[in-house]
Amino acid sequence: MYIASDWEDYKIIDTGEGDKLERWGKYTLRRPDPQVIWPMYAPHLWDGAMAHYNRSSSGGGKWDFKRKLPERWEISYKDLKFYVRPTGFKHTGLFPEQAVNWDWMSGLIKEAGRPIKVLNLFGYTGGATCACAKAGASVCHVDAAKGMVSWAKENAALSGLSDAPIRYIVDDAIKFVEREIRRGNHYDGILMDPPSYGRGPDGSVWKLEERLYPLVERCSLLLSDEPLFFLINAYTTGLSASVLKNILVKTVVSKKNGVADAQEIGIPVQQGGIVLPCGASGRWMAR
Repeated sequence: MYIASDWEDYKIIDTGEGDKLERWGKYTLRRPDPQVIWPMYAPHLWDGAMAHYNRSSSGGGKWDFKRKLPERWEISYKDLKFYVRPTGFKHTGLFPEQAVNWDWMSGLIKEAGRPIKVLNLFGYTGGATCACAKAGASVCHVDAAKGMVSWAKENAALSGLSDAPIRYIVDDAIKFVEREIRRGNHYDGILMDPPSYGRGPDGSVWKLEERLYPLVERCSLLLSDEPLFFLINAYTTGLSASVLKNILVKTVVSKKNGVADAQEIGIPVQQGGIVLPCGASGRWMAR
C-alpha cells in the first residue's frame, strides 16, 4: 500500500460506524466513509467533532456545525499550503492521501535534471499541480469546473507559486486530450484523478469503468520521447489496483517500456493502529 504518513496538519484520529474523525489544522470534522465497516476504537473522542456531515437516506446530506468554523482555513504539507473548507458534498477541497503521490512525482521531477512538462487532468483544487510546480515542473492543469480551477489558482498563490509556469484550462478532459494530440503537444508526466461517475458540460455521461481505458490509451500518445511518469487514481469505484496496473501495461508500457505498479492508497489512523484505504493508484515510470 502507498501510505501518506508525513502529514502534520492533517490526521485521521479514529474511524468507526461508517465515519472518520479527522483533524484539519485546528478543526476537527466527522465525515462518512464507505470503507469504514467496524466500530469506533475510542468513542469518547468523537464528541470533539466541530462539524458532522450527515448523510440523507434520500441521497446527499448536510453539515451539522457544533461550533462556528471559518469559511475556509489554511493547512500545510511540507512546503505546500492549501485552503480547505466544508463543501456541500462532504468534501473539503483536498484529498490528503494523495500526498504520497505528490512526494513520488516531486522526487522524479527533481531527479530528472532537465525541464519537465506535466499534464494534470481532472486537476480539482490543484494539490498535485502545486507539488509538481514546486518541484520545478511546468504544469498544464485541466478541470471542467471553473470554480475548482479558481480554487487551484488560490492554492498555488498560497504556496508561493503565483509566477510558476502553470497553465490553467477550464475544459472537458477528453476533448482537451484530443486537441493536444492533434496539436502534436507532448508531456513528460501525466496524471489523472477521474471521477467514478459524472456528466460533462455537454450532458455526456462519464462512467469510469467504460471511459478509463480509452482515455489512458489516448493520453499515452501525449507522452514525450523521454517520459518520466504516468499516474492514475481511482477512488470510489470497484476497480482494483491490479486493473490499474493492467491498463498501464497495455497502454504505456507497450509503447514506452518502463515499469508499472499499482497499490491501494491509504492514511494511518491514530487510534487502533490501522491504515484507512482511500482507493488505489496506478503508477508508471521510465525506470
